[in-house]
Amino acid sequence: MSSTVPKDVVVVGGGVAGLSAATFTARHGLDTLVVDAGESILRRNAHLENFPGFPAGVNARQLLDLLEEQASEAGAEQVTATVERVETTDDGFAVETEGGEAEAGEGAGDGERYRSQYVVAATKNEVGYLRGVDGVGVIDRGKAYVDTDERGRTGVDGLYAAGRLAEKPHQAIVCAGHGAEVAVTLLEDDDRPFYHDWVAPEGYFTDRGRDLPPGCEEIDDAERADREQQSLDVMRERFAKPHPEEQETHPSLEDD
Repeated sequence: MSSTVPKDVVVVGGGVAGLSAATFTARHGLDTLVVDAGESILRRNAHLENFPGFPAGVNARQLLDLLEEQASEAGAEQVTATVERVETTDDGFAVETEGGEAEAGEGAGDGERYRSQYVVAATKNEVGYLRGVDGVGVIDRGKAYVDTDERGRTGVDGLYAAGRLAEKPHQAIVCAGHGAEVAVTLLEDDDRPFYHDWVAPEGYFTDRGRDLPPGCEEIDDAERADREQQSLDVMRERFAKPHPEEQETHPSLEDD
């Protein structure tokens, strides 16, 4: 196993909950890593028709790709690997992977070990990697869930659970929203100022004699037009043709 890699936040699971959480922690400047085994249940979805903002629905694989890109743009690193165990340390957590590779050939290799102050567990119903953490409440209802409060806090300081693992409904928008809420909760628990994360028109705060709140910025008309054009270009490119990835089937339907 290679030397320990320090991070502020390790998110275990790269589905909608994990990627949403990572986007918010990374945008606020925390060094964030997403470790994903590539098993998001959304990849089995034939066509996602209840996610806000897509009145005709959206390809679920395309939505995941866009969420991955958004997390990367925010500054989150993403690696493909399976987390084998999470353990508590004197200053946070140690996260060990069975192996994997980073996007674009960078980052993690086989058997990486990470050190982090915070961990967000967002792996649907997989809890085996948490067996080394004392104080985690696991609920068994045929499938395993992690016991949390209404904001995703577990019984262990610095350890959170998001999305389906925290007993949220299967709907993608619910899990995405909960991932964001868990991230904001983490930032509050880190004793950081209330986190807005708004992009406001020039003068929205400052022309009223107010300082910019944490995570906010003001942009003028030219910058707003540039960002809108970039958004249009990205969306045209992503939706110009069908997504190349095939829909995954449920494991029980796969041929032996």
